[in-house]
Order: sequence, then structure tokens, then C-alpha cells
Amino acid sequence: MSSSDIAQLKKQIREQAHARRNAQPDKDTLSQRICERFAALEQYQSAQTVMFYVDVRSEVRTRHYLPTALTHGKRIVVPYCVDNELELFWLQSMDELATGAFKILEPRPELRSLPSKRVVAEELDLVMVPGVAFDRRGARMGHGFGYYDRLLQHARSDAPLVALAFECQLFPEIPTEPHDILMDLILTEQAAYPGLGRGQRG
Repeated sequence: MSSSDIAQLKKQIREQAHARRNAQPDKDTLSQRICERFAALEQYQSAQTVMFYVDVRSEVRTRHYLPTALTHGKRIVVPYCVDNELELFWLQSMDELATGAFKILEPRPELRSLPSKRVVAEELDLVMVPGVAFDRRGARMGHGFGYYDRLLQHARSDAPLVALAFECQLFPEIPTEPHDILMDLILTEQAAYPGLGRGQRG
């Protein structure tokens, strides 16, 4: 399959996944269930530093679960975007988040430069990953900007990559390219799908 064919196929899947996700009913209840599944993971129980994403648009909603996660005695980290790269922020209170560009909830600008708040990807013990579409091998499709791909390249190989998704975001196969990073696990409201993980191809 040529690169242009792959790009066209990805575009079709992305559009279909967005439509399915937007139409998903009862997102709050399902999101709560998925977040509880994440917190019940053995890898979560043993982790010290855990990255949560903060949901945008119709992603699995994490913002309602974050206050609970902050009571778990872990260092909770959230990403935010600067110049097309994701930076990491140690979140200690929901008051440290504010609505920024594109109505995205993100760390307050005046707190980001504090040395105590900055985290590097190598410090993460467990990484929660959003996405637009997935397959059961762990292949992931984002928005096409590569933010998470660049961040995940720096995560430790022993830090599991766990994607959260609604069941409607799963497809038979997501086309992958050599630089794509496969998830270790995909959690939906119905099941946990072990992925092939990094360095693997389906």
C-alpha cells in the first residue's frame, strides 16, 4: 500500500471514528467505568508517577476522575502543548488547571515554569494515552499531529502505555508505519485488550 493510500485510509478511519465517538451516548457513565478500570490495574497500583491526559472534545472523559486520582498518593502528571510538543506538569490540585486555547483544560501558565512542577517522560511509571481510533493489536491513530508519538518515544520501555477508548473506537485494523508506537493495553467500557506494545508489528 502506497503512502498516499495509507493517508487516505487513515483519513477515512479518523472521520468514521470521530463520528462514532461523537454519537456515543452516556459518555460520562462509560468514562467513569473506564477510568475505574485504569485505576484498578496492577500497573497503576504499583506506579509512583502516572500520566493522565485531560480529555478534549468527545474523548473518554478523565477530568471528572482526576480529583479521585489525586487522592491515591501518587504523583499525577498531565500533558500540555507548547510549540507542537507535549510538556508534562505535576498536578496536585484541580485548581491548577484552567481553560486555555481551544477550550482545553490545561495547567495555568504561571505555574508551568516552576521547576518543581516540571516532569520529564523518563520519570513516568505508567502512561495513559488518548486516541481517535485503535485496533486490538494496540495500533493507535491520533489527530495526525504526532504530539503523543513524540512524547512516547521518550517514555521508559518498562512504563506501560495504556490507551482509553470507547468500544466504538475500535476498528479491525489501523494501518501502521515504522515510526508508529503500539499500545501495551487498550481499556474500553467492555474489555481490556492486550496490545503488542513497543517495537512490535502486527
